[in-house]
Amino acid sequence: MRENHARSVAGRSNPESVAVSRKGTVLVVDDNRLVLATLADGLSRAGYDVIDADNGDDAILLARQHRPDLALLDIRMEGKSGFDVAAYLRTYCQMPFMFLSAFSDEETVAKVKALGAVDYLVKPIDVGRIVPAVDAAFANLGALRRDAPPAAADAPAVARPAGVPGTPAAAPAEPLASVVAMAAGVLMHRYSIARAEALLRLRALAQAEQRPLAEQAERIVAAVEELAATARSP
Repeated sequence: MRENHARSVAGRSNPESVAVSRKGTVLVVDDNRLVLATLADGLSRAGYDVIDADNGDDAILLARQHRPDLALLDIRMEGKSGFDVAAYLRTYCQMPFMFLSAFSDEETVAKVKALGAVDYLVKPIDVGRIVPAVDAAFANLGALRRDAPPAAADAPAVARPAGVPGTPAAAPAEPLASVVAMAAGVLMHRYSIARAEALLRLRALAQAEQRPLAEQAERIVAAVEELAATARSP
């Protein structure tokens, strides 16, 4: 694993970004080194701390070690695919993610929806388009964290990795906001609606069934996973 390189990328600075307050940490994963370098440089200049990996195995190890706020994943890679990495980050790290891929076929789009990505960007790479998308993802996730009820009201406090920008890793409300974000992403893609409307629908469902918001979100994510598992069965 290129751990030393990843450490040097995180928190990198340059003359154009020294005065920019750091916005959060992004894990960027792509097996194309030119694309990876371009993304890392563009996001760093935009004020993000960047950790990069050129394969899925390294991405998972770095995610566990550094606890980034958001992952930007290429889909088609040798070894573990971006889908494999996303499934791990969602299940074990409660970490939001978005995809960057040259493929936009129906099967790929369906998988993106099922996984509940916060966004899906189609190559060719354009940093001028990707940075605003990452900014929007951070803003949306931050809004979801603020809107989520206190952890004590929804579930016992659980020590899990950070998943939403701006909150310490030890904060118990963190995983709940990540699950809400993923459920909102599922509703967005399922009904082709904006994030704000998806969150309203999620809240309405929770109120109708008299469940905490985070519990309702967990049920939606679990249902999507069950459907995906059924589809894979012979």
